Amino acid sequence: SVLQSTYKGLSIIHEDKYIIVINKTAGFLTKATKKERNKTVVAILLEHVQKMNRNNKVYVVHSLEREMSGVMVFAKSEEIKNELQESWSETISEAQYSAVVEGKIEKEKDTITSYLVENEASLKVHSSQNPKKGRKAITNFETQKVKKGMSLLKIKLETGRKNQIRVHMQDIKHPVIGDKKYGASIDPIGRLGLHLQKLTFKNPVTDKLVTYEAPIPKVFSSIFK
Repeated sequence: SVLQSTYKGLSIIHEDKYIIVINKTAGFLTKATKKERNKTVVAILLEHVQKMNRNNKVYVVHSLEREMSGVMVFAKSEEIKNELQESWSETISEAQYSAVVEGKIEKEKDTITSYLVENEASLKVHSSQNPKKGRKAITNFETQKVKKGMSLLKIKLETGRKNQIRVHMQDIKHPVIGDKKYGASIDPIGRLGLHLQKLTFKNPVTDKLVTYEAPIPKVFSSIFK
């Protein structure tokens, strides 16, 4: 169908006058870089909103790494973008992820806490138990299923640091599948096993709590059938 070809890489979950919420598929870049100018998420959404009015714009509220999939929020005005971003950590009341990791974790549920700092040369994030060494990061996880030497986890973040889940999973020696950068040795589905499944935040216009969900990718569930 026309829709699919127009929006390869994303589906719109919710749209109103102020925001657009999408489910991004893995492998799509949010914004253009010097190397990649074509078919980023922003380019696709811009095309979408400009069908109504060519002066319409979209603004990224929070980014998902290229290799990840899941819920993303965009604003239709700079004002809404700023309102959401200024208090993003307070605005979000819940961020729930699905992750497929290597091995079976001893504890069925646990909380991982460390201090994260990004190495500017390698762009890798490092974890430390020394509070002076970085910003505090807290990850809660719960094992949902185990099969074929892999575990499906439900993860809730208390802090939203860069690469947080990926680093924390490496810390406990159960890296996210397909995550070579952070210690993975297997890549069974040809993508990173990380998906932002559910986001609950305060709508800046109505001040009401809203929840948007992007169902768990089929490739994740197919592992645990």
